[in-house]
Amino acid sequence: MPNTFPRNSYPKAATKIQAVFRGHKVRATMKKSETTSAATSSNNTPASGAAAATENEPTKEELEAEFDPNDKELCSAALKIQATFRGHLTRKLVAKDTPEDVDIQEITKKVAEELDIDLSDPELNKAATKIQASFRGHKTRKETQPIE
Repeated sequence: MPNTFPRNSYPKAATKIQAVFRGHKVRATMKKSETTSAATSSNNTPASGAAAATENEPTKEELEAEFDPNDKELCSAALKIQATFRGHLTRKLVAKDTPEDVDIQEITKKVAEELDIDLSDPELNKAATKIQASFRGHKTRKETQPIE
């Protein structure tokens, strides 16, 4: 579903999602207190923690009844939240995979050793300078080239 709502409506949509969720929580709390008071009055043994947690989880039907999938504002806000969270996860993953401290000099020395290159050779320095100058010229020409 493409995002067709203006950015200034996001806070309004987020507020609506929050209100719907708060209503859901209040109803769940009220339902829990009703079942807890009924359970304690009929039976003095408390239910196990896992069973109580499963009882309080709303079913798919209850959630579908509470959240209208045809509400475009709500769906747009949910999409925005999902996209933001996915972006967060991606940035976290990329940050974890990037090396923190890369030393170019160390890498250059390792490559030179593997390829048996004499870095003090004047011909090598001359060739490197020529390659750098050519690249800088190419880069400058590309930047100053008019866009057609």
